[in-house]
Amino acid sequence: MLPLKQFTDYISQQNLFNDQDHILLGVSGGKDSVLMAQLFKLAGFKFSIGHCNFNLRADEAQRDEAFVKLLAQELEVPFHLVHFDTESFAKAHKISIQMAARQLRYQWFEETRRANGYPYVAVAHHQNDAIETVLLNLVRGTGVSGMHGILPKRDRLIRPLLFLSRSQIDQLVDDNQLPYVEDSSNESSKYARNKIRLQVIPHLKEINPNLEQTFEKNIARFREVELLLQQAVSQVAHYLREDENGLLRIKIAAVQSLSPQKLLFYELLKPYHFAEAVAEEILLALEKPSGTLFCSTTHLLTIDRSELILSPIEVNEQLLYLHGEGKLKLNEQRSLSLAFTDTLTFRADKNFAYVDASLLIFPLVVRYWQAGDRFKPLGMIAFKKLSDFFVDEKVPLPIKDRTPLLINGNGEIVWVVGMRQDERYKLSATTKKVAIFELSNL
Repeated sequence: MLPLKQFTDYISQQNLFNDQDHILLGVSGGKDSVLMAQLFKLAGFKFSIGHCNFNLRADEAQRDEAFVKLLAQELEVPFHLVHFDTESFAKAHKISIQMAARQLRYQWFEETRRANGYPYVAVAHHQNDAIETVLLNLVRGTGVSGMHGILPKRDRLIRPLLFLSRSQIDQLVDDNQLPYVEDSSNESSKYARNKIRLQVIPHLKEINPNLEQTFEKNIARFREVELLLQQAVSQVAHYLREDENGLLRIKIAAVQSLSPQKLLFYELLKPYHFAEAVAEEILLALEKPSGTLFCSTTHLLTIDRSELILSPIEVNEQLLYLHGEGKLKLNEQRSLSLAFTDTLTFRADKNFAYVDASLLIFPLVVRYWQAGDRFKPLGMIAFKKLSDFFVDEKVPLPIKDRTPLLINGNGEIVWVVGMRQDERYKLSATTKKVAIFELSNL
């Protein structure tokens, strides 16, 4: 008999999905996923089956595909199939076969889920998978989040078999004579996860025969510790403030006051993909001169006098065009507008530029600075390199890279937007029409 009540109780306790949801099941044909499909059928849930053929095990892969397709027919549910050239993908992306298969699988699951309106994708991970993940994370190095292993629910991915151990699944499949196919690669020790499963866990079970139950409790405790840490991080996250340029700033004094400093600072930077070792290097560099830079895969952190400045690495290099009067969206935070007037008045505000309209050649271009850019800052006679101007104005690198330039149709800089207008385009006694440029927040 299958553990139907345990199954439905676990789904309810973990709030995995609603009874009326149509779920996409990832089914390989092995014991775990076959049991999951049978339990979904017995419970009367609506579901479809998805199968990935990675073309890695020749005839065996074709056998698995045929088996899962037949299973879907027997269970009378929709069937989705995909073929991957996994080896080519791994080679092109310079990653392991195992990592390539994982990326391809979950990307396809998500694409199929969205295309068919499925609210969730279910995969058949069990308690032993969670143990292996924790041990693997510990061996490779992990933060607190790596200690809880895999979760019952994460975004659109659910794991409804985490209440069962591998031995329990084996027993259930045997007792109920459920047909399945065996993946021969599961017995290979060349993969790190398999080494832990085949060579490490058996020794741990000699020490503690109830290893699965012990780890289930440990993982629950680790999850609670992580939630406690998240609460602590949320309390210090207010130190990060967003400025008018969309950059995040944090006072160095605030960082120095954190306790425990390393842990909280790392967790504060983790959403911006900074590694723990890099976070430690930043802490050691807080007393270094301004301008020291640190990079993650997505963000740049600059030490700027009394602050740390966080900015995305990607800078929008698309050229924007202003064809006449109106408003131009620069990014998600700011816009640039142009209006004309015959009144020769102006206000002293860095967010406004007042230009002799007769000197403009349309379309105007908005872009970011490039090496070799130069202009005549308002009030000066000689040209100045824009890079030198930024240095003199003590402009941090992240802001420099995000300061728009208004370029005339002849290629000359009209305005370093929000900072300084060009002397050549100022109003004069002969000006008849004024072009008013305004930088504003959206």
